[in-house]
Amino acid sequence: MTDPRTGGGGVGLGAWTWPEVAERRPLVIVPLGSTEQHGPHLPLDTDTRIAVAVAERLAARRTDAVVAPAVAIGASGEHSGFPGTLSLGTAVFEEAAVEIGRSADAFAGVIWCNAHGGNSAALRRAHQRLRDEGRRSHIARCSFPGGDAHAGRTETSVLLAIAPDLVRLDRAEPGDLRPWSELEDRILAGGVVAVASNGVLGDPTGASAEEGVALMDELVDRLAADVARWADA
Repeated sequence: MTDPRTGGGGVGLGAWTWPEVAERRPLVIVPLGSTEQHGPHLPLDTDTRIAVAVAERLAARRTDAVVAPAVAIGASGEHSGFPGTLSLGTAVFEEAAVEIGRSADAFAGVIWCNAHGGNSAALRRAHQRLRDEGRRSHIARCSFPGGDAHAGRTETSVLLAIAPDLVRLDRAEPGDLRPWSELEDRILAGGVVAVASNGVLGDPTGASAEEGVALMDELVDRLAADVARWADA
């Protein structure tokens, strides 16, 4: 196990003591996920697992960063039609992020590693409020350009790369294949269940661990460069 006082490398914030935080004053990376349906084949904590995996990889590339415990329940109202989904709602999630950011003044800054799109609007507002208060805040958005919207090939491939034992490939089936631009209004009005009874927006068939590794490598490379521009400026 890596000594937490040396910075990134796999040990989370929970292993530190308060004098070590005071001495090192690292950047703190906060993984933001969700507990929500991801079709019949992916676990409810898919977004959280992705957020944590990305956060750990980002921290491992720096000597001045540590990973906080994940916020594993987000703003997931659009998935409320499916059993297992838990949600704070957007207003509460925004306030939670603001309070976490305010409590983090002992750190050199907060990096929000967000892997759930439903958190995005609330997080942007929280981020701006923290910046307006003079605090250092940065959003690292775990998105995959060109990927499908939810529980499709993209997320299934990533889960096959980082948590293959939790993927039920025998249950994987296509959902609604239309682009988000055609689905957004109906989903905002009636949730994902209004367009996809299985909760899938995309087609997870054909997903592979190899594709997931490539997706994660590209994402972490892009976010690490973005963090470096912000943190090292």
